[in-house]
Amino acid sequence: MIRFYKYTKRYTVPAILLALLLFQPTAIQADEGMWLPMLIGQKIERMHELGFQLTAEDIYSVNKASLKDAIVHFGGGCTGEVISPEGLLLTNHHCGYGQIQAHSSVENDYLKDGFWARTRAEELPNKGLTVTFMRRMEDVTKQVLKGVKDNMDEAKRQEIIAKNIKKLTDKALKGFDRNFYSVRINPTYYGNQYFLYFNEIYRDVRLVGAPPSSIGKFGGDLDNWIWPRHTGDFALFRIYADKDNKPAEYCPDNVPYTPKYHFTISNKGVQEGDFTMVYGYPGRTQQYVLSPAVEYLALRSNPQKIHLRTLRLEVMNREQAKDQSVRIRYANKNARVSNAWKKWQGESRGIINAGTIAKKKDFEERFIQWAQTSGKQKYTNLVPRMKDLYERLEPLLFASEMYTEAIMAVELLQFADNLATQVARRGPEAATSLAENFFKDYYLPIDKEIFEILFAEFYKALHHTPELLPGEPLPTVLSQVSSGKGLPLLPMHRPQAEYFREAPAETSAHSVAHSHGHHTPPFNMTALAEHLYTASALIDKEKTMEILSKDKDQALELIKQDIAYQLIEPFVQKNRTEIQPQIKEINDQLNLLYRTWMQAIMEFDKDRVFYPDANSTLRVAFGTVSGYSPKDAIVYKPVSTIEGIMEKDDPEVFDYNIPQELRDIYANRDFGPWEKDGTVAACFIATNHTSGGNSGSPVLNAKGHLLGLNFDRVWEGTMSDIEFDPSVCRNISVDIRYVLFLIDKIGKADYLFKELDISQE
Repeated sequence: MIRFYKYTKRYTVPAILLALLLFQPTAIQADEGMWLPMLIGQKIERMHELGFQLTAEDIYSVNKASLKDAIVHFGGGCTGEVISPEGLLLTNHHCGYGQIQAHSSVENDYLKDGFWARTRAEELPNKGLTVTFMRRMEDVTKQVLKGVKDNMDEAKRQEIIAKNIKKLTDKALKGFDRNFYSVRINPTYYGNQYFLYFNEIYRDVRLVGAPPSSIGKFGGDLDNWIWPRHTGDFALFRIYADKDNKPAEYCPDNVPYTPKYHFTISNKGVQEGDFTMVYGYPGRTQQYVLSPAVEYLALRSNPQKIHLRTLRLEVMNREQAKDQSVRIRYANKNARVSNAWKKWQGESRGIINAGTIAKKKDFEERFIQWAQTSGKQKYTNLVPRMKDLYERLEPLLFASEMYTEAIMAVELLQFADNLATQVARRGPEAATSLAENFFKDYYLPIDKEIFEILFAEFYKALHHTPELLPGEPLPTVLSQVSSGKGLPLLPMHRPQAEYFREAPAETSAHSVAHSHGHHTPPFNMTALAEHLYTASALIDKEKTMEILSKDKDQALELIKQDIAYQLIEPFVQKNRTEIQPQIKEINDQLNLLYRTWMQAIMEFDKDRVFYPDANSTLRVAFGTVSGYSPKDAIVYKPVSTIEGIMEKDDPEVFDYNIPQELRDIYANRDFGPWEKDGTVAACFIATNHTSGGNSGSPVLNAKGHLLGLNFDRVWEGTMSDIEFDPSVCRNISVDIRYVLFLIDKIGKADYLFKELDISQE
């Protein structure tokens, strides 16, 4: 039975005016920003202007239960919210995708068919999954910077800060089990301010329900980052605790967690202009970086990474379409690759369309003029110094990204490196779980073809910077291959970069699929791949487990003798010992200058809204339900409906092939209490400033009731990590009424409604 009631909670007046941030803006240009919960009092007046009916203390309080106590950092990468007094947790389907996939098999394909636990005993445990509550935060700037003096050597400064942070951490955690409690002390404004976050970690989190992927991922890559969306992107978990309601490791005797606060669910729905608030864990934004950083991202880094991931996805998609088992094994891998792939496309396009690079260059020029004319000598050379550092950083950063996106994207090579590291650190027995997980979802034909493609692309990408290539890894491996393989080996006494310049045209068809230059690797990539994937013992589970049955020294030596390890190790060492230290050294200098840059631009641009960049800590964003116009003559409404799902429905296209049951429900107009104006809302967009990590965040109405789950941004606005353009930046949420409709009609799990508080407000 579905239970509705009139919500009549009374709200208190805030007891104290919270401290302001370093800078209080004097003008509001747009309702952008990701605000610290502890300091939300500074924005509450504006929130009230937009219709919000609660107080700052209702949002964040350490003295009473507040909205923050219903929000978790889900798995460290997403957000979730507690929606019942029995620990029921709601997050995105794509956030729980790895857990759903891990429980799936050809016999029990929960990705395809969905999953619903009918009893508590059927709820599935998830090894390694945690949810974290932020219990309190504190401004500890004075304590962290105690002993730090102006013009102090930066190394000495960081040494003092590190000691102060450790002291504060140890004090905060005294008497607490560090397996279940943690402290983070994070800088904001590039180290001008520091906040302490005290966290409680629950380690017994069980899967309760998930719709079929044809609903939870409806639209797939085609619709990803695109509006209008019609994706039922949700999954249900439950938090378990010990008998005292404290966090504990998984145990069958654990009981559902009783939260300090849980959200009431609104069945009222949304309309244009309604207030919305997103409360979650945005990952990382870079609102204040200089123009060279943005130019590199939009015009060089993103295009190259997009290209490499396109090649990988083409292989995965083709092979997954052939075999159901492969589709399941590579479902989560494909999703991880494709999500950033499409986001980067929209981000670069958005930066270009918004003119962000030109705006930043203009701002920097005006800043330099101001510094010179106002006598701010300490700021005069700030921008030129930072741009010089970026010029040094760019080729190193590009090389590092190519190592990550090409070399370490090959599963076998990454496995060889990870296996050696795990055995060296924790022994062969500890490495067996790593191997088990690897082979569970590994398909050699995909990895082999990707190796062949990406290695060729790696060399093409770096042909202008041979000093960033490793010394001799490939000639060493190639020398092991018999002449019958047909490899065009060049003289071994010359640096590999020189082979590259004079390489013969011989190469595989894949390696010329896309080229940023006219150079190709100095060897036959097909033959190299054939040898690698034949000779390596690490492609075989039985042989790998035999290696791990040896003692530590023997196992490590056998891994290091393997051709896969011998091939990857020079790349790892080049990146780890030469490229990364240089990147760190330059970034350390940049971070030091950015600390001054933040102080300087706050003096220069006093009318600007300065909010701290996101750093995976709990934040509040607010705005209103609003459509937008991405281009001339196109206007998007802010709410999508089930009608749009039926318009897209296509049994011949995997991403649009909805369950027959949903078609029947629509044909019979069997919408139940989730209907409004003759339809069921699916998703909606609003002007909340969100980022990666906000996936699964609760979207709340003016009363603090749950309207939906944030799961995406519109493609035209994915540059909001760099610049928030209020005309096109929108967050996308699945409407909570669609979630309830799916739980009821598709999951037949209306028993869950007994523990939910559902309001018509």
